[in-house]
Amino acid sequence: MQAKEIIETLSMQRHPEGGWYVQTFRDENGGTRGHSTAIYYLLEAGERSHWHRVHDAAEVWHHYAGAPLALHRSADGGTSETLVLGSDLVKGERPQAIIPANWWQSAESLGEFTLVGCTVSPGFEFSSFEMAPPDWKPASS
Repeated sequence: MQAKEIIETLSMQRHPEGGWYVQTFRDENGGTRGHSTAIYYLLEAGERSHWHRVHDAAEVWHHYAGAPLALHRSADGGTSETLVLGSDLVKGERPQAIIPANWWQSAESLGEFTLVGCTVSPGFEFSSFEMAPPDWKPASS
C-alpha cells in the first residue's frame, strides 16, 4: 500500500504536530480520561512530528509498516538521543520505543512513509500536550 491508501482506508486526519492520525482505542475505565488510549500515526516522506511533549503520560510507539522511523527524545531539552523503530533488529532497529512522561519528542520517516501506533497511559488529552515553539529543538540535536 501507499501512504495515501493507508490514510484513506484508516480514515486518518491531520495531527497538529504534523502527520496523520486516527484514535483507535480509549479505555473507558478510569474515568473520562481512561487508563490508556491508542492511535495509528503516519508520517510521509519529508514530514516531521514537531517537537512536543505530554506532561503527565508515558507513550509507547509501535512500528507497523513502511520505512523505519527516527524517534528523537530528550528528557531535559538539552541533550537528545535518536531511537530507530523498525523491523531490522540486527541493524539496531526496534519494533517499539518508550517516551516517558514530560520528555520532548519528535519523529520522522526514513523513507516513503512510516505507519506506527502510539499508546498513551493514562489516556491522551490535548490539555496535557505541549508543542515547542516553531524553531525549538534540544541543544544537542
